[in-house]
Amino acid sequence: MPDLSTMMLFSAACFVLTATPGPDMLLIASRSISQGRAAGFLTYLGIALGTYCHALAAALGLSQLFVAVPAAYEIVRWAGCAYLLYLAWKTLRSETMQFAPSAGLKRFSMPRILGEGLATNLLNPKMALFVLALFPQFLDPAKGSLTLQILVLATVLNFIGFVVNGAVILLSGHIRSRMTGLGRFGKLPQYLLATVFAGLACRLAFGTRS
Repeated sequence: MPDLSTMMLFSAACFVLTATPGPDMLLIASRSISQGRAAGFLTYLGIALGTYCHALAAALGLSQLFVAVPAAYEIVRWAGCAYLLYLAWKTLRSETMQFAPSAGLKRFSMPRILGEGLATNLLNPKMALFVLALFPQFLDPAKGSLTLQILVLATVLNFIGFVVNGAVILLSGHIRSRMTGLGRFGKLPQYLLATVFAGLACRLAFGTRS
């Protein structure tokens, strides 16, 4: 197990990373505004599960495949772009996403929201490379199982992410409640969410690998 000083240093790094606005935070915020706090927390849960999957892949050496075989990185990257664009298209076509309390939550199932958060994270190869680059700096073979250490680090990252993104979700919920009842803006949530999905796809397609 990592020692206390290692955990404190890793926690500080995680806080800086998670508190910096990025794609995950934007997705969580937009989902919270469009469909409520429960949807925001479910989206984060999906992202957190994806982090565990990337951590396990790193422990098994699978993430190193992206470094050794560039084509594998490209396949996952473009699959992620296609999936995000599909989500944007589906969101724009939806007629159920409104500011009316719980209207969207009744029609968009919880498993679907969770699955979209998970898939969005899994199909982001940059997340795999991030785990591969950051985690080894805090591992010590003399401290026991490397797989267990990686899972502990992933848990710390997810907990800090939950605290930071939880605050974002609560704030987004406040914005949602303030805007409830503005009928002329009824389509705004789906435009917002579709824009986020499309923006994430463009970022993944045209961003640098590092």
